[in-house]
Amino acid sequence: MALSLTKKVCDLLITRGLVSEDDLNEARKICAEKGGSLSDILVEMKGVSRDDLLTALSEGLGFPPIKLSRYRIDEDILGLIPKRIVLSYQILPVSRVEKQLTVAMVDPMNICALDDLKIVTNLDIIPVIAAEDDMKEAIGRYYEKTAGEEISEIVEGIKTARMEMVAGEKEEISAGELVRITAEAPVVKLTNMILSTGVKERASDILIEPMEANSRVRYRVDGVLREMYNPPGKFHQALVSRIKVMSDLDIAERRLPQDGRFRIKVEGRKVDFRVSVAPSSFGETVVLRILDKGQTRAELDMLGLKDRDKQKIMASSERPTGMILVCGPTGSGKTTTLYSILRHVDDPGKNIVTVEDPVEYELEGINQVNINEDVGLTFAGSLRSILRQDPDIIMVGEIRDHDTLDVAIKAALTGHLVLSTLHTNTASGSVVRMINMGVEPFLIVASVELIVAQRLLRKLCPECREAYTPPEDIAARYGLFDKNGNIAKIYRPVGCKRCLNSGYRGRTAIVECLKLTPAVKELIFRRAQEFEIDKVARAEGMVTLRENGMENVLDGVSSLEDVLRVTVETRD
Repeated sequence: MALSLTKKVCDLLITRGLVSEDDLNEARKICAEKGGSLSDILVEMKGVSRDDLLTALSEGLGFPPIKLSRYRIDEDILGLIPKRIVLSYQILPVSRVEKQLTVAMVDPMNICALDDLKIVTNLDIIPVIAAEDDMKEAIGRYYEKTAGEEISEIVEGIKTARMEMVAGEKEEISAGELVRITAEAPVVKLTNMILSTGVKERASDILIEPMEANSRVRYRVDGVLREMYNPPGKFHQALVSRIKVMSDLDIAERRLPQDGRFRIKVEGRKVDFRVSVAPSSFGETVVLRILDKGQTRAELDMLGLKDRDKQKIMASSERPTGMILVCGPTGSGKTTTLYSILRHVDDPGKNIVTVEDPVEYELEGINQVNINEDVGLTFAGSLRSILRQDPDIIMVGEIRDHDTLDVAIKAALTGHLVLSTLHTNTASGSVVRMINMGVEPFLIVASVELIVAQRLLRKLCPECREAYTPPEDIAARYGLFDKNGNIAKIYRPVGCKRCLNSGYRGRTAIVECLKLTPAVKELIFRRAQEFEIDKVARAEGMVTLRENGMENVLDGVSSLEDVLRVTVETRD
């Protein structure tokens, strides 16, 4: 049960300067629209540390705080309260002194829980307050098996559940037999376990790959692949077939790639999976993209942008006409940024249409078109049709060719606001790319308002990050100095259970915003090279991706190593 912040606690947070009245109202609005815990939303929005929030809650409610990750609880104490009650009320017994039992609770004011505990234990209950995420981690540590342990048990079950027909190496199974196997409980349970673990670990992708002797299950968490489990290879075909059945794909076809999608309910919310199956040397490889709207809040305030960059994007998106381009490699968060802009400009008085391949997230009140090139429904063709649908704002999922770019620019020139993405590395590089695609410079100058280059930085885990002072030569090279000119104290990853020993948890966006000023337009007119546009833009105030990343390092949001991983040296 999530703890609701009382007025007394909220007032305490404001008095301490942890949040403002506006922040609190905005968090309440997000909570009402999308659900979730108000405390979690405040932590994500303003970077309020959970320790400070817990202290404020403790003072506001009058209960002592406890950090469960620092405690080792005896099994005898854990046995005093049944598991079903622990999970139901989100509580954990901590210690016992004679007739008094100290119990950590997310909501120590839950009278029903206190009454039930007193009846079950026949002891006097002394409640202490724990943070919700700390409680979940502790309950998982003491009461729940790890994903690997559960998968191991499922695999053992499969071995004894009439699965011997797949025991032979590289043995082919008939389509009819595969249909029967995929409906059996062990295969269903194994598949569901792999999918639900991906959602719980906040993975963006799940890779199920055949190896020579076994299979490999990997999760992409915060942009980095992590190997989680290696099921025996003889179960691979049944696992792939189960996913094909869920995606309504042809389980008999193993020579050609197939694409599909399905939706399941995980932890009470609907999660979409986009599926790609492709043949490889040892069998079929499956890649599932997890589209979890519960994890992706498409709001400009939630992207982690600096105020100056957010203001530039908001100002350009509020114009009635023109084009905004977001560029970057695959997986850099371009589509999420476009959705965030759409959320910002969404209004019942505007007709907003998107053209995507495929539609990743369904946005209420917005008309979304799914590209289907097999039947001739292309980006360019869809755009031409949409222009006859009286749109005010058009989002094009990706500009891939000259025809799409040509139609998009004409739409921006004829009274529409157009949002789209390009696969280029820098903002100034997008200008050169458009010229190389055959667009005249005067059309770019007349239509494009703003170009945003974007990357995603991993955020340091606030529970285990470690402060240190970098060497003088490193500080001088990357400008790691405080306002007084001294070498700044920055942070590096350590690793704990909460962040799966990676040292990172979550991601934040860094951007460089190229505004087409008169000086930049003049360079575009004469087909200047990328470094020339870059030089003038920086002189006029553009902050590069590397510089933006270093700001996050100085703020303690990310590490120097991660900034160097995703950005290149600042151009001179």
